[in-house]
Amino acid sequence: MAGDIAMLVAGFVLLVKGADWLVKSASALARSLGVSDLVVGLTVVAFGTSAPELVVSVLSSIKGSPDLSIGNVVGSNICNILLILGVSALIRPLFATRGTVWKEIPFMLLATAALIVQANDAYLDDSASTISRGDGLLLLLFFAVFLVYIGQAVGDLRRRPGQERPAFRAKSGLLLGLSLAMLIGGAAWTVNGAKALALGLGLSESLLGLTVLAVGTSLPELATSAVAAYRGNNEIAVGNIVGSNIFNVFFILGVSAVASPLPCGAFLNGDLAVMAAASLLLFLAMFFGRPKHQVQRYEAGFFLLLYAGYIAWLAHRG
Repeated sequence: MAGDIAMLVAGFVLLVKGADWLVKSASALARSLGVSDLVVGLTVVAFGTSAPELVVSVLSSIKGSPDLSIGNVVGSNICNILLILGVSALIRPLFATRGTVWKEIPFMLLATAALIVQANDAYLDDSASTISRGDGLLLLLFFAVFLVYIGQAVGDLRRRPGQERPAFRAKSGLLLGLSLAMLIGGAAWTVNGAKALALGLGLSESLLGLTVLAVGTSLPELATSAVAAYRGNNEIAVGNIVGSNIFNVFFILGVSAVASPLPCGAFLNGDLAVMAAASLLLFLAMFFGRPKHQVQRYEAGFFLLLYAGYIAWLAHRG
């Protein structure tokens, strides 16, 4: 027990410091390359902080634990919006660009809708509800479309490159890689410690995936977005969350399903409904209050209350 707690504490320390370095280095690299912080947040930062979900979900799929694989992704996406965005916007109200509101968030809604359809084959063609290898390839195709969109955004949002020398860019890139390694390592220690404690309490595999693993593998996103919000870097804070949710469904579940088809139990629909509601709520929150396209502190508090209610419902169900 003491060893598990020590691992949790060490993991949190790595996460916080890694997140601080990640935000600094990502912003510096974006400026030196002449691209916006939003593009970096949607790609390098979002994909990097989703690395723990990728490892956990793919390995769970290969080892025959589909509940862990799917539960980890669904739980992480719910956590990203209700908990992480809630905490970040509570620190400082988060402003989203017009492109994020009308392009990236709808892309996230598309990912949610695609997952709901694929997880409910039984209601469409009387077959077992399974995310098949074909479904996985379709998700990866959607991800390729998203990457094409990002490529166009780089051109549209490209600014004049900074005057920093190549040595500065190399240093920023090295610091970025080191900070990502710290985030992933810190998340691994935290998840391992939390998992050992949870299993000792007798939690089920699906509940473990939706709670302990989902929150644990989302800790890089939490640390990064919270630090970005504190530093006033809205583009990285919001882009990290939205980009991670898109990456989780299209790429992580796509790769997991291609590795091994993922059977979907009927119990999952409740969690998918919460994921869809959270995604839609984020979109609608952009139009309430003044100014528009901003998540206010009172909305952040509402998100956190909803997440607490969701965890309480899971505990009751589990």
